This record gives sequence, structure tokens and C-alpha cells, in this order.
Amino acid sequence: MSATSKNKLVSRIKRIGGQVTGIERMLEDKRYCVDILNQIAAVRSALDALGVELITRHLETCVLGHGSNSEHETAKPMTQEELLNEVKTALSRFLK
Repeated sequence: MSATSKNKLVSRIKRIGGQVTGIERMLEDKRYCVDILNQIAAVRSALDALGVELITRHLETCVLGHGSNSEHETAKPMTQEELLNEVKTALSRFLK
């Protein structure tokens, strides 16, 4: 993963952390429940978008790039079937 890509992902997760902190403040300030629920929905959406980005990068680098020396530096050597099972597991966890 390039430094630019990593910085973008870190920036996104920091924004999400800020949103979660904002929800905590809303609860402490006894804000209207629907406003808090809207913020929770926004955080879930942001996490989903981050997850899709990570899954996409995984498919591009670790699955399609498998064996081409372009996969992630910590990718485990796997057969195509093992790679497919790993993706299935990751997707089933992500989509719950």
C-alpha cells in the first residue's frame, strides 16, 4: 500500500473516530434521540465505505496480484482455493 493510500485510509478512520466522539458528546448533552440515531447511521455508512475500500484493495493486491510480487507484504502464500475461502469469510463477516 502506498503512503498516500495509507494516509487517506488513516484520515478516514480518524474522521470516523471524531464522529463517534461526537455521538458520545450528544449523549452527554442529552440530545434528541433521532439526531443521535442519524449520527450513528452516518458512522455506520462511513465504516461500510471504509470496509468496501479495504476489500477492494485486498482483491486488487492480495488476490489478483497473488504470486506477482505486487501483493501486500504480509500476505500469506495461499492456493487459489484458500484465497477464495479467505475472501468469502471476510465478506460474510463484513456483510453481517
